[in-house]
Amino acid sequence: MSAGAGPDTPLQQSFASLRYGDRAVGAGVLVAERLVLTCAHVVNSALGRDRFAQDTPTAGDPVTLRLPHVAAGRDLTGRVVREMWVPPRATAATSAPVRPGQVPYHGDLAVLELDGAPPAGAEPAPFLQHSYANETIALWASGNPLPTVRAVPRVSAPPWIALDVLGGAEVTEGFSGGPLWDRARQAVVGLVAAVHHAPEPAAPGALPTTMYAISVPAIEAELPALPPSAVPTARRGVQQLLTALERVLQGREAVLACEERLAARLGRPSAGPAADLERLVGLAVGVRRGIPELLDLVRDYEPPSAAGPYEPHPWPGHHGGREDWERLRRAARTVRPGEYLTTRQRRDLSGLLAHCTRTDPRTLLERVLPHAPELPAVAGLADAMDALEGFSSLTGAPVPPLLQGVVRVSVEEGAAGEAYPAEDLDAWVERVAARSGVDEAAVSQFRADVEAASVPVRTSAAAPAGSPGVRPSALAPRVQVELLPTATGRRFTYQIWTFADGQAHRVALVRDAEAGSEQVVDDIRRVLRTEVREDPETALVEYFLPSAWLGLDVDSWESPDSDEDGPFAPGITRRVVVRTTERSRESYAGWKQRTAALPHAKRIVLDHRHTDRKVARAQLEVHRDAGTVIVCCEPHHHGMLLRQCVQAGVHTVLWHRAEHGEHIAQDLLALVDGTDHTDVPEVVRLERAKAMAEPESATHHGRRLSLLYDAPDHRPPQLAPDAWVLTQP
Repeated sequence: MSAGAGPDTPLQQSFASLRYGDRAVGAGVLVAERLVLTCAHVVNSALGRDRFAQDTPTAGDPVTLRLPHVAAGRDLTGRVVREMWVPPRATAATSAPVRPGQVPYHGDLAVLELDGAPPAGAEPAPFLQHSYANETIALWASGNPLPTVRAVPRVSAPPWIALDVLGGAEVTEGFSGGPLWDRARQAVVGLVAAVHHAPEPAAPGALPTTMYAISVPAIEAELPALPPSAVPTARRGVQQLLTALERVLQGREAVLACEERLAARLGRPSAGPAADLERLVGLAVGVRRGIPELLDLVRDYEPPSAAGPYEPHPWPGHHGGREDWERLRRAARTVRPGEYLTTRQRRDLSGLLAHCTRTDPRTLLERVLPHAPELPAVAGLADAMDALEGFSSLTGAPVPPLLQGVVRVSVEEGAAGEAYPAEDLDAWVERVAARSGVDEAAVSQFRADVEAASVPVRTSAAAPAGSPGVRPSALAPRVQVELLPTATGRRFTYQIWTFADGQAHRVALVRDAEAGSEQVVDDIRRVLRTEVREDPETALVEYFLPSAWLGLDVDSWESPDSDEDGPFAPGITRRVVVRTTERSRESYAGWKQRTAALPHAKRIVLDHRHTDRKVARAQLEVHRDAGTVIVCCEPHHHGMLLRQCVQAGVHTVLWHRAEHGEHIAQDLLALVDGTDHTDVPEVVRLERAKAMAEPESATHHGRRLSLLYDAPDHRPPQLAPDAWVLTQP
């Protein structure tokens, strides 16, 4: 029987039923051409052994199984792969037996190798980490769809996920070892391990039955020899990745060599001479952590060269300049935004974190992601690092959040006198940063800032009583200028605030007497010098304006020239953005909706066709997932379109104050293409600087380039009881 095309076809093509005689005793899932993943206690049951037997089954202990949706009634034989037998144990660090009724326990994993090729139609299942928002299903041991269980992940309790069973379905032991299938994401997100039933009869309002599954990170950690699992085919960003690779891997020989090496690294067959760039990318896209593996491999590839053995080579290798490599990395993050590390790097980090007891995972996320709309629920440092891996670099932070998190853990361990694993964590960061193109000096400076700003706060729940905690340093501080223009728009009263991670907003300067733009900039420079403790180069300058004045050219303002160090132009030497002081409940609702759509957000252009207010509003309603808008029309329409964008909750609006031809729209679209929204302010600052550095070019689009920026890491600060309204305190 062949599985029919449907939403669960990948599940059916990979689902295995383990049997004891004529009876199904548990399930498993095909993870490679001839490898089936299941629970160790299911294998024990299929061999007629005690459920929690510890000794490894031998080659003389064949396990009978079937692929019921592919070849019903056909018995297959598999044998336990010795190095991938992980029997149940009570704790993570010991091999102590599991006490009756104890949950969760550790291990309980096994891999069977089929004696022969699987039946036609069988395919390895794709895997992803679980999502708390998505309903999952589990099939009973026979694979029959009638007793299917529906459940929703409730909490991560490493190494397991706890799920609430929906609809009062009965969960029996026959579900054990089977894949937990996320239909919406088309991926296996865990392996069913156990169930806890509510007492009978259940009291009114009692909690539903709880089902437990072994999480994907736990499977990867317990089975380091398991080949990387497949993942659902990615579409977004693949063309960008192909284009970037063409510039880095030049020539057919380079592509063939890299495809062969990547196939070997991922445990997949190579296409040999038939390989091409599409096959190389398809191989990486189709396997969990395949994209980081591809980048790591391509970075090390050195094609044959006629150059002498002592001639220096350009970085990195003979092929591709730094700009090409940055483009390749951006494309890789677009394809796989949640994967930064190779399989080996992830396993090495998990091994080191297992020895860390000083850092509270939730506090770590709050420090590294102070402006995230919502923090994920985590239950351990490894879980927290998995969450951080999915976040791109924050504005003003050249060190990615994942590496920031590891540095902070290292500092806390070192402050407690733990040379190990602190020194090894530092070495891990240094190595991963170098291979990921992160500047070594930036990492060193970040570590120095964290160490310098560390003060005792509180002990984490996992730390011994009385041990000191560490308060990590602030990220890029902000200088916020709340500007009130007069009717002419040439004189202003204003307040300047400073704001940094972990600190309250603080008024640094108030000017009630009307002043010109040069005085405003001069006061900003004074605040940067006297009020910002961190390196002022990292500070972000935000101008808060009433919606009627969003078109004010604050990003081009300068202070007067001086004999000391010349004029100060924040738009060139700092990231300068415009924000609005007027947020309504309606616009905040739109802002949240566009935040949720950011992973797949579109970029749209509002040009001369949208200068009618109703047309502009309709365009923004049609594209409710657009996070970035390019405004390109005659300047006298800018104000109206900016107000429409704010009201619709748009995060990022980019426009040129003078030019509005089609070429400008294309230039600005290209400027943000492949750029994470958090990096847009820095990209705009560099374009302004490039225009200033080319005085002979009067047409550079960096001249008079402006940015309205209110992205998720720049939510309206809490200066008032209502989160969507910015007012004076």
